[in-house]
Amino acid sequence: MVFETEAALKGRRRVARDMWVLAFAAPEIGHSALAGQFVNIGLRPGPLLRRPFSVYDGGDTVEIVLKAVGIGTDQLVDLRIGDRVNLLGPLGRGFEITPRGAVVLLSGGLGVAPMPLAAKQAKLLGCRVQWAHGARTAADLCVEWHGDERSQATDDGSVGLRGSVLGVVPADDPMQAPQVLACGPNPMLEAVADRWPDAQVALETYMGCGTGVCLGCAVPLRSGGYDRACKEGPVYRAADVDWPSLPGHLHYSPTR
Repeated sequence: MVFETEAALKGRRRVARDMWVLAFAAPEIGHSALAGQFVNIGLRPGPLLRRPFSVYDGGDTVEIVLKAVGIGTDQLVDLRIGDRVNLLGPLGRGFEITPRGAVVLLSGGLGVAPMPLAAKQAKLLGCRVQWAHGARTAADLCVEWHGDERSQATDDGSVGLRGSVLGVVPADDPMQAPQVLACGPNPMLEAVADRWPDAQVALETYMGCGTGVCLGCAVPLRSGGYDRACKEGPVYRAADVDWPSLPGHLHYSPTR
């Protein structure tokens, strides 16, 4: 079920350099959201189109994580406690987590967005959770994490492994086999698909309506044709996406 509500800002905290978590009072959405689903946020006055954000955490509030990179996100970061936005959600298809063994969470940069909720939902199912997170520098790493084990990687080697976050999960690590959930830049997700074809990946893409009408979030499939990230996604089996056909396709660098 999708809810639309006027939600007041209840809290704000910084979790990395220029990265903020905002918490909105929206219990209907917060208690029904699955990890990997998103909310579409409308600001009035503000940009014409809503802005999509993964549900960072749920419950009595809906939390999102963001950086100020444009008009809409600038306005969100500048909100004061008690200011209201229009929330539509939960939207899209989330991760399918099954109660078997272990779950590996892989996130790069703002790809932390669905991971706290994914970790909590996996733990409720009795899974052991390993979270590996990567960013450009130590200052860009999210300071919040959930689960049983954390690994980190940075491009400059200032914390953890120097290079790709994929490198912190060894090929023979028993944690990799059961369930791999990933979110981050599309080139990173393509590298995940090469290594773990059955991994579930949450795509970051531009959206217009967020409800499947405008077709602005088309995702090319290896089987042919396109899906809508806002309806059939944003979570996909990694090997099902035609990564070279995605707009702005780049190969994943070992130091990115």
